[in-house]
Amino acid sequence: MKSRTKHKGAAGKPASSSHIIDSDGHVRETDEQIIEYMSAGYRTRREAMLYFPLVPHHGWHRSIPANDFRHQDFRVPDWHEWASKLDEGNIELTVLYPTRFMHIGQIGNPAYAVELCRAYNNYLHDQFLTQDRRFRGMALLPLQDVPAAVKELRRAVQKQGMVGGILPAEGLPLPLGHRQYHPVFREADRLGCALSVHSCTSLRDNDRFLQPNEVAALAHVIPQMRQFTNILFSGLMNRLKRLRLGFLEAGCGWVPYLISKIEERLERVPPNERPVLPSRLLAQKQLFFQCGEEMTTRRDVELLGDDCLLWASDFPHEATRTDMRVLVKEFFDRKDLARQAKRKILYDNPKQFYAL
Repeated sequence: MKSRTKHKGAAGKPASSSHIIDSDGHVRETDEQIIEYMSAGYRTRREAMLYFPLVPHHGWHRSIPANDFRHQDFRVPDWHEWASKLDEGNIELTVLYPTRFMHIGQIGNPAYAVELCRAYNNYLHDQFLTQDRRFRGMALLPLQDVPAAVKELRRAVQKQGMVGGILPAEGLPLPLGHRQYHPVFREADRLGCALSVHSCTSLRDNDRFLQPNEVAALAHVIPQMRQFTNILFSGLMNRLKRLRLGFLEAGCGWVPYLISKIEERLERVPPNERPVLPSRLLAQKQLFFQCGEEMTTRRDVELLGDDCLLWASDFPHEATRTDMRVLVKEFFDRKDLARQAKRKILYDNPKQFYAL
């Protein structure tokens, strides 16, 4: 494992003794924090900039009447609190993603998207990655300006030690497999880093729903299915042999169904034009999925194998009071998964995906 700072785990033991990697943790970045990392032209307009959210969060208003945040102990954990959670669960590493800035795909102005991504990445590097060697980061990428996104991915990986880049599952005008975005995939392949399609709570046409739980039931999985299908049919993966793609925040119950549909359709494509089959990409360890608490996880392991699934805490989402010991124990105590599968999901697979 690559080291960062001198921090050790609980009771002075090296963090590497635990053999658990959290594949998807989150920071709760605030506008007040991010604006301090923006260029001077934005900082001098701080009061006006902060009057409105820096990033749109369509649909958030819908959840307010239904949520009692007093019971969720809603806080913004700093690196000290995050480190204490790693100690609590005896977790070796966590890979950090944003929260509100996951909605970066909704930004319509390319120059502004570039500014926000660069500011967020600098914030993450400064406030977390340099503070504890157990933190790893995924870079926010401004796909509204593809050359700038390529440059930012290169900077984040080579100069800030990040382990890959984030592709928004929702918000962009074109699906991720579109030729316009291919340079970002090629750069990740060249760098040997990961790319994650990470979904968020925004969903096209979610105003058709009246209750927040209706949206939450679909907001993650539908964008992931759309992007997964488009990327595979694009033929992009035929040429990129080092690229590793992750699909996070939507579980994995949808994956066997969609792969079966995709492979059925690909059989109708002439062999000389046919994109690589997803089953082959799984065998080559180029596709990874976050497994949640679904009742289907055992079936998913049987159908997909145990080399492509990742465990994630998702802390601090859902409940800031999450006891990491309980979270880890619940996974270890599952009777439907073999010990080898648990070891791969908790450690071997995230190590492979993120090249740790």
